[in-house]
Amino acid sequence: MYALNELKKSCCEVFPIIIPDRSSLKSVNFYLVKQEHSLSLIDAGWDNDECWNGLIDTLNRNGFTLKDITEILLTHHHIDHVGLVNRITSEHSIPIYAHPDSIPRLKRDKLFLEMRVEFYAQLYKEMGCGANGEQHVAYLKKAIGQNKHKAIQADISKIIDDSLFNFTIVEVPGHSPDQIAFYHKEQNWLFAGDLLIEHISSNALVEPDLAGNRIPTLLQHIDSLKKCLALPVNLVFSGHGTTIGKPHTLIEKRLERTQEKADRIIQLITSGCSTGSKIAQSYYNNTYYEQFSLVMSEIIGHLDYLEVQGRINKEFINGVWDYSITGK
Repeated sequence: MYALNELKKSCCEVFPIIIPDRSSLKSVNFYLVKQEHSLSLIDAGWDNDECWNGLIDTLNRNGFTLKDITEILLTHHHIDHVGLVNRITSEHSIPIYAHPDSIPRLKRDKLFLEMRVEFYAQLYKEMGCGANGEQHVAYLKKAIGQNKHKAIQADISKIIDDSLFNFTIVEVPGHSPDQIAFYHKEQNWLFAGDLLIEHISSNALVEPDLAGNRIPTLLQHIDSLKKCLALPVNLVFSGHGTTIGKPHTLIEKRLERTQEKADRIIQLITSGCSTGSKIAQSYYNNTYYEQFSLVMSEIIGHLDYLEVQGRINKEFINGVWDYSITGK
C-alpha cells in the first residue's frame, strides 16, 4: 500500500477506506477524495457495520464528519460498491452519480430484473448447462423479491459528460456493463473500480444489455484494459486489494493470461468438449458447481474471444451451441 503522504497533492488528497474481507478479494476498498470545494466518496462498500465504521472512523481521523461529504460517485452497481449509499443518504442528502446503465440495476427495476432472469435461462440452455443452469435461474428469480430492500432509494444522476469534479470519466465495461473509472489527469491517478485488481484477475461477468442482448463482456474487458494501458496512469485505486503503482506491467500480464486460457480451451475442444457446459466442467472441475455463474462467464467470454480470433466455429444443434476448431 502507498503511505498516506504519497496520496496527498496540492490540489487533491485521498483517504482510502480499506475493509478486510475473508474472501479471495482480501479487502473492500472505497475512497474519500478531497479537492478544493468537494469531498467526494468514490464507491460505498458493503452494507455492513464494518464498512460504516470504517467510513466514520476515516472521516473523524481526518477532521471531517458525514455532513462534509458533497457527493457519491459510483464506479459500478455491484453490491460491494454501493452498500452504504442508502444509509449515508438517509442521514445526509447528497447527489449520487453513476453510469446511465446503472440505474435499472441500482433501482432494482422489476421488469429489467425479470428480463435478466429470462436472459440467463435461455443462455444456460444454449450452453448445455441443464439442471445446473435451472438451479441458478431459480436462485435469480427468488432474489428479485428477496433483495427489493437493497434498491437505492435516493435519486441517481446519470453521468453523461466526459468530466465531473475534475475527473475525466473513462468508460471501462467488461466486469460490469456500467463500469466507469475516474481519472485525475493532473495526478495520473485512476479510481478504477474492479477493472484491475493486483492479486487476482477481475471477472468479466456475462450480462444482457438493457434490451436483453448478450454483451461480449470479455472482449469489452480487454478493450477497457487496453484503454487504461494507453493512459499515463501511475497509480490505480482498486476496489479490492492493494493500490497498484505503475499498473501497465500488470495489465500486460492480465492480457497474456487471457490468451493462455483461450489456448487451454482450444485443447479441451480438440479433446471432444464441444458445449460451453462441458468445457467449463473440464476446465474448472468442482469449481463449476461451487461458483457456477462465475465459471460460465469465464468460459463464455473466452469462447467469444476465440470466435473473434477466428479459431473456433459454432453450430446450433438441438437448441445447444456446439463448438469446434476452425478447419475441422
